[in-house]
Amino acid sequence: MRPARALIDLQALRHNYRLARELSGAKALAVIKADAYGHGAVRCAQALETQADGFAVACIEEALELRAAGIRAPVLLLEGFFEASELELINRHDLWCVVHSLWQLEAIEQAALSKPLQVWLKLDSGMHRVGLHPKDYQSAYQRLLASGKVCKIVLMSHFARADEPDSSSTAEQLVVFEQARQGLAAQVSLRNSPAVLGFPQVPSDWVRPGIMLYGATPFGEPQPQAARLQPVMTLESKLICVRELPAGEAVGYGAHFVTQRPSRIGVVAMGYADGYPRLAPSGTPLRVDGAMAQLAGRVSMDMLGVDLTDVPHAGVGSTVELWGKHVLASDVAQAAGTIPYQIFCNLRRVPLVYE
Repeated sequence: MRPARALIDLQALRHNYRLARELSGAKALAVIKADAYGHGAVRCAQALETQADGFAVACIEEALELRAAGIRAPVLLLEGFFEASELELINRHDLWCVVHSLWQLEAIEQAALSKPLQVWLKLDSGMHRVGLHPKDYQSAYQRLLASGKVCKIVLMSHFARADEPDSSSTAEQLVVFEQARQGLAAQVSLRNSPAVLGFPQVPSDWVRPGIMLYGATPFGEPQPQAARLQPVMTLESKLICVRELPAGEAVGYGAHFVTQRPSRIGVVAMGYADGYPRLAPSGTPLRVDGAMAQLAGRVSMDMLGVDLTDVPHAGVGSTVELWGKHVLASDVAQAAGTIPYQIFCNLRRVPLVYE
């Protein structure tokens, strides 16, 4: 059996959720969209259900998967609904719903609902992705109340640059939000993972930890609270071949790595078809039998090379950590010119093993 696998440490997941609650002093929706960022939404929800205040997913398909698995906790649809016909399902399964567009508001006003909805009313405070324009925010709030179709409204927005601690953007967006919600008596939700970790001054009755749940930092530089996170996923495989090469020999497609000295080159059963980033360059860190080593050559579909010259004890069958407790996913992502969010979400073909 191919040795590639992803170990999922559910205790680390619970630790990171508790850290989000500790740092925010607020209720927290565990964001488990995109199959819990590649970690398995149902198993992560089951691991958190006894302590989580609720969950957040992108769309109704993800929410219904949780309900089918027996998850009864609140589930928020972060993109709301895409068609008015979804409102019946949202109602039937007791889902919470983001409203970010006027057409969604109009659909709720016109819907025949068996019971009122809980709505999270989203403001575009400056990210300019989705969200109501500030000039429409107060009237949207009043229309929802007047519709009789809503039992509770939470006011929310999303920060575009909270992962940049020195940027003024977060403070500017907060000003826009505070002006737009002036006089509205409702709870608020503003803080995502970077804001939970780095912006304690931002008010939030509800926070929405995502990437931090999985133990990866959202920041490009070291950050003290992010250093308290515990990696949840360990992506590992084994060496399936080791060869001795003289200096001057090319390794892998395109001859991107050429040995500078007599070298031991190992081959790992892991490639971009598993989700390991193809653009990770030679020198990207990994760990072989407890010793740090480096990627050698271009990543292939099913295999990648590792320079074992300074790891003489490693051989066929040695365990290789591609990222996890010792090789941080954020470091691998940075080397590949991407972000940990993407490498987690790109994981495929590799079985998830829960610990």
